Amino acid sequence: MRKKLFKELLQSVTEAAAIERGVAKPSRTFRVRSANDVVRVRAKLGLPQTKFARLLGISENTLQNWEQGRRKPAGPAKVLLKIAAKHPKIVLESAA
Repeated sequence: MRKKLFKELLQSVTEAAAIERGVAKPSRTFRVRSANDVVRVRAKLGLPQTKFARLLGISENTLQNWEQGRRKPAGPAKVLLKIAAKHPKIVLESAA
């Protein structure tokens, strides 16, 4: 059993090397989703979740749900996020 397992592993490594060199194509690919828009906007503003949620007038739980992709912002919150993405200074000034 071990020899069979070793041969399978060796075959996998050989295939991976061929894919890396561009000689072979992978049988499947995976895409890792980057941070969503809410996370990007918050990072752009340089705010922790607590302050960002307060700025938007929402609960921290709602923000966490948005950031983790369980829910999506809608209506006025969506518009405010777009404004914050394009004009972060204005949004930060309004919070002060």
